[in-house]
Amino acid sequence: MHVVATAGHVDHGKSTLVKALTGTDPDRFEEEQRRGLTIDLGFAAATLPSGRRCAIVDVPGHIRFIRNMLAGVGATDACIFVVAATEGWKPQSEEHLRILELLGISSGLVVLTKVDLVDEELVEIAQLDVSDHLVGTFLANAEIVATDGVSGTGMDAFTAALDRLLARTPPATDTGRPRLWVDRSFVASGAGTVVTGTLTGGQLAVGDELVVRPGRRRVRVRAIQSLYATQQSVGPGHRSALNLAGINHGDVGRGHVVVREDQWHLTRTVDASLSVLESLDHEVSRRGAYVAYLGAGEFSVRMRILGTESLRPGQQGAVRLHLPRRLPLKPGDRFVLRESGRAETVGGGEILDVDPRLPAAVARPDRSVDRVIAERGWVRPDDLWRLTGERRRPNLAGWVTDPEALRMAQDDLRARIAEAAGLGLDLAGLSEQERAVAEHLNGVVVDAGRAHPARHLDTLAEHPFLAALAQQPFSPPEPAAPGVPAVAPEELREMLRRGLVLSLDGVIFPAAAVDRATEEVTRLLGRETEGFTVAEFRDAVGTTRKYALPLLAALDAVGVTRRRGDLRIAGRRLHGRDGSAPSHDGVN
Repeated sequence: MHVVATAGHVDHGKSTLVKALTGTDPDRFEEEQRRGLTIDLGFAAATLPSGRRCAIVDVPGHIRFIRNMLAGVGATDACIFVVAATEGWKPQSEEHLRILELLGISSGLVVLTKVDLVDEELVEIAQLDVSDHLVGTFLANAEIVATDGVSGTGMDAFTAALDRLLARTPPATDTGRPRLWVDRSFVASGAGTVVTGTLTGGQLAVGDELVVRPGRRRVRVRAIQSLYATQQSVGPGHRSALNLAGINHGDVGRGHVVVREDQWHLTRTVDASLSVLESLDHEVSRRGAYVAYLGAGEFSVRMRILGTESLRPGQQGAVRLHLPRRLPLKPGDRFVLRESGRAETVGGGEILDVDPRLPAAVARPDRSVDRVIAERGWVRPDDLWRLTGERRRPNLAGWVTDPEALRMAQDDLRARIAEAAGLGLDLAGLSEQERAVAEHLNGVVVDAGRAHPARHLDTLAEHPFLAALAQQPFSPPEPAAPGVPAVAPEELREMLRRGLVLSLDGVIFPAAAVDRATEEVTRLLGRETEGFTVAEFRDAVGTTRKYALPLLAALDAVGVTRRRGDLRIAGRRLHGRDGSAPSHDGVN
């Protein structure tokens, strides 16, 4: 399936040619038929000798309706370029040709019309004149067919040439991102809102949930038609009519876009290439009232030229365009730029970046995906796809990373981990990207939420302060006491969190103190006595009442002992009572 557009000067017979080929008059409005002048886009379809079918968009040729012409040629595969033998090459012939080139159309067929109104010599002269004007353009080697749409002269040759053209024209590609620029909206009796356009990028089916941009109107596809036939689904490259539920036809029109939600980056600022037409008689600068034609839409834009102040006629450069509304655009989208003050086509080009990150003074945009990654350093694969249309596998914990950005992050984290020493670097204070780097950094291990050099993972467990506690487990020295190895507050907090020490009524004990106290309690209760007193426990472990009381309170709390008057007796968790070993779980 292909979509082709007509092009050419006003009154050169484009609509007559389409009607002769398809049997459909593309001039839909009474005024067009009365005046014999195409004002807006017309549509028709043809079945060619091979059985191949194509949709045809007929565009107006008059300068006053250039915006309508631009709305119709943006998503076409090829063109039918029409020149009347009676008049030859005219101003709009030249402008339409340049517009087609700016939009990236690369194949077409040239049709010389109204040949029955002139003699053979004038037809030959007109054909030579057209060939001269096409030198150096994409139509330089195109077939030129002589026809007359009224009498039917040359129509068989034209149909065969069109068939050959489309046979060698690549079909539209399916990238999984359908997009339909709306070129017409109307109400169908009994059906509601219908929009038409050329579908690109992917497939749509009845029942699909979509969204209309600009804005965020959610819609559902109620029905689909293509080439006047009802379809359950339609693929890229088809002229399509979508019956939409969820929107009034007055809220959607030419320049709106129908897409799947979350598949597109919506942008108001793009970097693009701009080729200035050689025919201009002045330079192009940021000063001017510019209008960009994107898809089927017309948008007033502010423009800044990158890297220079102006571009000369025939020169190509990069520009930054500021759009009035957020649009679902992608690199590779083509546009035409006109200056409304002078009512002239300035040039056109290709979208390069839909989300510029660098200031305009230093931006040097291109289509490189690696550049997009490098300017961000880190990007999620789905975001990269929305930005560039290309998918890349993540190379670090779900991220696609720039090699230099990753190296710098690794070097920075190594330095910070080394500076943190035995305590380790707390990952809670890092960004998501930094945590990903730390968890995949060679020579670094992550334990209990902290990153340590692999060979120094147990440095905190070997802290001199812990050794001092171990020497006096039942009479531990205070952290700030003279002669006690210094321990920083953050180190002490980490020791408590890791269970290397216990805080009992504000006294810091080594973790082993409770286990050793349990052993002494078991020995005391093994005597043939009803229990033991605080003083007996104090003397047994060789400490003072200051330390004995918090230790016994801890044993009570975990069920090793329980109080009965002034005595401590065996608790439920002591050996032999419930079959479980004593534990200091719950002591903190």
